[in-house]
Amino acid sequence: MAMNDYLKEQFRYYIDHQNELVAKYNGKFIVIKDSAVIGAYNDELEAITETSKKHELGTFLVQKCTPGSEGYTQTFHSRVSFG
Repeated sequence: MAMNDYLKEQFRYYIDHQNELVAKYNGKFIVIKDSAVIGAYNDELEAITETSKKHELGTFLVQKCTPGSEGYTQTFHSRVSFG
């Protein structure tokens, strides 16, 4: 599975479980990996920084957990450093 497909799958998990996730994590930035929430943070930078200590960038999705579709970011964080 291509990385982009993997991250789309994680976003699909968020959409499919949005109501229950919002009930638990409303307003937080949640980290989704392997179709499970592995962290919840108050801001996006903290979510990325803390998660990337244990997981490679591009292997997890950070999504702001809010009701409705206005929070859909599809920010996949698949940055790769070159050099």
